[in-house]
Amino acid sequence: MKMRKMLAVIMAAVVSLSIGACGADSSGSGSSNAAPSGTAAASNNSEKKIVLGFAQVGAESGWRTANTTSIQESAKGAGIDLKFSDAQQKQENQISAIRSYIAQKVDVIAFSPVVETGWDAVLQEAKDAGIPVVLTDRAVKMEGGKKAEDYYVTFLGSDFRLEGERAAQYLLDNASKLFPGKKEISIYELEGTVGSAPAIDRKEGFDKKIVTSTDVKFNIVKSQSGNFTRAEGQQVAESWLKSDADKMDVLFCHNDDMGLGAIQAIEAAGKKPGKDIIIVGIDGVKGAFEAMAAGKYNCSVECNPLIGPQLMDIVRKIMDGKTADIPKRIESEEGVFTQEQAAAELPNRKY
Repeated sequence: MKMRKMLAVIMAAVVSLSIGACGADSSGSGSSNAAPSGTAAASNNSEKKIVLGFAQVGAESGWRTANTTSIQESAKGAGIDLKFSDAQQKQENQISAIRSYIAQKVDVIAFSPVVETGWDAVLQEAKDAGIPVVLTDRAVKMEGGKKAEDYYVTFLGSDFRLEGERAAQYLLDNASKLFPGKKEISIYELEGTVGSAPAIDRKEGFDKKIVTSTDVKFNIVKSQSGNFTRAEGQQVAESWLKSDADKMDVLFCHNDDMGLGAIQAIEAAGKKPGKDIIIVGIDGVKGAFEAMAAGKYNCSVECNPLIGPQLMDIVRKIMDGKTADIPKRIESEEGVFTQEQAAAELPNRKY
């Protein structure tokens, strides 16, 4: 009996020690759900994916497709959860998408606005919800004296006005070579989407710069929107060529896709694009380089769409609390390319 009692006491002690050891391991190692000082919670939060809501303009051009691909691939590479929407070039679709992101409480919202104005209400809603906003590619303007800069962290993209100036500068620098013996040059301008930042700024930059010529007079005869699409660029060019085929010296296009569409119209009218009619466009898409290499396109001013990596860096800085270190405007590096450079540069084009 004494032996049995002794064994019982020993077994009870062993069980007690075992339970105590398990309790100490569970709380002391920080692996329990109720970790002291938030150690486990902090670890879990740091592993939580950043959620980025991106509202894209649409897929109106090769440039835009490359822009979308860059953002999607960069988000995946950065481990950021991307919620993506295609507005099909309609502002109401973008606003609806942004409101959806606000309702979902994403960490950051980014978008490339279809047009400059009409964003006051939805940007105020994002601000009230405490969700930081990043503008990409295109800027916005607010009404009632409000500063647009107060409603977004930064703008990431190009200087559209400078792009227009560069297109004009190409014509100014090469006037004697492109138009030997001519003192008056007629320009037809294919504009982008009405009310959009690139259409407004590229026109302003080009129109103001082109009149600075002293030796040759450049006249902008007609301007019309081709909505940044190849099909509409072709349609507008066709309508001009029906009446003005022999008057058109230059076709300035707010993007290359419209210019590439116009090539078809020019050829159908029995003219030689790049020779009879000089074509200058903006974006630097691969199709423009192919056309330049074939002698059908004269100059393309680059507008870099591959901003995905920069956007993801901005999003991470915002989430790391480094918003103050982010400039209000971040521009991409871009160049100007001509027929003489096209063949050598073509293999390097990624879009």
